[in-house]
Amino acid sequence: MTSRRKRKIGATVFALVFVMSVSVFLYPDWVVTLLAKRSPQVVYFVETDEPVVALTLDDGPDGVTTPKILDVLARYDAHATFFLITSRVPGNENVVQRIVAEGHELANHLAADEPSILLAPSDFEAQLQEADDVLTEFSDVHWFRPGSGWYNRTMLSILGEHGYRCALGSVHPFDPQIPSAWFATRYILSNVRPGSIIILHDYEKRGERTATALATILPELNKRGCRVVTLSKLLDLQSPNE
Repeated sequence: MTSRRKRKIGATVFALVFVMSVSVFLYPDWVVTLLAKRSPQVVYFVETDEPVVALTLDDGPDGVTTPKILDVLARYDAHATFFLITSRVPGNENVVQRIVAEGHELANHLAADEPSILLAPSDFEAQLQEADDVLTEFSDVHWFRPGSGWYNRTMLSILGEHGYRCALGSVHPFDPQIPSAWFATRYILSNVRPGSIIILHDYEKRGERTATALATILPELNKRGCRVVTLSKLLDLQSPNE
């Protein structure tokens, strides 16, 4: 693929991400519901009668910020699914081990922080397997989230062949684009409901903001009687016949 072609595809994906981000921000419920109906094999939220939500954290591990996040989770008896970028695992193996030891869940976010949809199918499959090889040294892994949140049918087919399921989310405060722990906190607490999947980010300044936001979000959810769990646990609590 030529560099000009790559730039054109990149610009198109950026425009789509921007439009979708604005749409989700303005109309979170109907947009997410529509996406979930169009791609039932992708998990955006779970219908449940239980007062429970899933917390997902992208882009770690980070040797400084991930332990801070883990400390906050432990303080409020919350659990999360960590979508790890595996190029960041070397040197942070002890952090990954702590994630697993404290009852959290590992998930696959490939090896680099880039739009997964831009990869050729063969490259996507190779990177998926490469990341899987790293993560399964620590734990079984069944969840995948594409970089930048975009996927296609070919990607979903490849994921299914490798025993993965794609998960996005229903409550995303756009913390990479809006660098405010205050905004993330207010957005999440205003939009979360039973069965929601929350998306936040780890790594460097994003991880610092996430730790700060969770220190307010988690005790408030506890007051509401809402448990914070991993993706797999949330799926276990799905209402019958859904």
